[in-house]
Amino acid sequence: MPARRRLLAAALTAATCLGAQVLSYTTATAADTSPTPTVVSRGVEIPAFYTPPATLPTPDGALIRTEPLPLALSLPTLHGPLPGRATRLMYKSTDSNGAPIAVTGAYIEPTATWRGGGPRPLVAVAPGTMGQGDQCAASMGLEHPLNLNGRTVSVGYEDIAIYRLLATGAAVVVTDYAGLGATDRLHTYVNRLDEAHAVLDAVRAARSLPGTSVTPASRVGLFGYSQGGGATAAAAELQPLYAPDISLAGTYSGAPPADLTEVTKAIDGSELTGALAWSLNGFLQSDPTLRPMAEAHLNAAGKAALTDLSTMCVGDALFGYGYTKSTKWTTDGESLSDIIESTPAFRTFLNGQRIGNLTPSGPIRIATGVSDNLVPHGQARRLAKDWCEKGADVTYRPVILPNVISPLLNHFAPLLTDQGTAVTWLTDRLSGKPARSNCGALPVLP
Repeated sequence: MPARRRLLAAALTAATCLGAQVLSYTTATAADTSPTPTVVSRGVEIPAFYTPPATLPTPDGALIRTEPLPLALSLPTLHGPLPGRATRLMYKSTDSNGAPIAVTGAYIEPTATWRGGGPRPLVAVAPGTMGQGDQCAASMGLEHPLNLNGRTVSVGYEDIAIYRLLATGAAVVVTDYAGLGATDRLHTYVNRLDEAHAVLDAVRAARSLPGTSVTPASRVGLFGYSQGGGATAAAAELQPLYAPDISLAGTYSGAPPADLTEVTKAIDGSELTGALAWSLNGFLQSDPTLRPMAEAHLNAAGKAALTDLSTMCVGDALFGYGYTKSTKWTTDGESLSDIIESTPAFRTFLNGQRIGNLTPSGPIRIATGVSDNLVPHGQARRLAKDWCEKGADVTYRPVILPNVISPLLNHFAPLLTDQGTAVTWLTDRLSGKPARSNCGALPVLP
């Protein structure tokens, strides 16, 4: 099958999987239909809310501004027509260079009653890969879960996990990460420090939001898959140092990109080659001293691709750059992953992004598809092994699914296959039930 047809088949299959979930919800109409003030961010119109102020507050997690967020979908449950009441957030965080930044996200106060004992818990959701354009932010996906406006293709697929968590009665806060949504900088895709800080500061922001049922005694959980799995894993590692005021009852880390050296190799030439450009864009945003080295290897097509992809969501990247090999972007025909690995400064930067060198806080569940060749399962299992050797409380689950022709589907299918079990596992931790670590006998992958 030609590459373009394989790409379309993979994208349509993924959309069908998502659509099957979305069709179980009903449309909710916002009471306020007045126009929302907007700004243009890198050629795309987004709400003016997402433009940070010139001066930020000092404490990490401090609220900068909030506004009501209309939810586009609702769950037909006995608890009422809506899964909850949503609030758009902007809060202060700290980036990997120690600089203050504004991060956006959303908090949802659920309609469902928490029946797990104790006060209503709080779950911080770290989204999977959304893209690098500000319009791709997960908080916008809550309001517009499917965006096909002729300029962008954006799917708020994290809405599924968010709504399932809300149905348990847990409150949810979702982060947009550094620079995704907020218009003052480029999203530092898969930067472990930026993502971990954004996740932990989202918890702080939710706790300080007035008018919620979250209390200081509320248990806290983290939930994420793919990019989100890396973010929650990094947050669990960094919590003791960065956020000692937060105690983690449980962390779900699905398909975590713990070793970016391996992941950048795997995504090159796949449906999601665009993520390679997002990674490199993020590296250069975090460490501008790397830019001359990158530009020395990039040809005109490569520089144009990095600029173009910096404005795109996942759907745009799938259709615009799926199956592209990065060798077309370089002056010498080397792949970007080879150039990164052979350049000491890049290699040092990626080694600094490695997750698994610190001991995480609280029980953690790592799940990865054994056929996942986009975010390779081997490096995710190695993360579980590294943490087990440090004495962490780890539950590792390999998701057994057939290997299909599409790397994207090999990566995406375990998200839906395992999601219900992951929600149940985290709900048990939020209810105070102990986890059952399998560090003593980690499953051996085929």
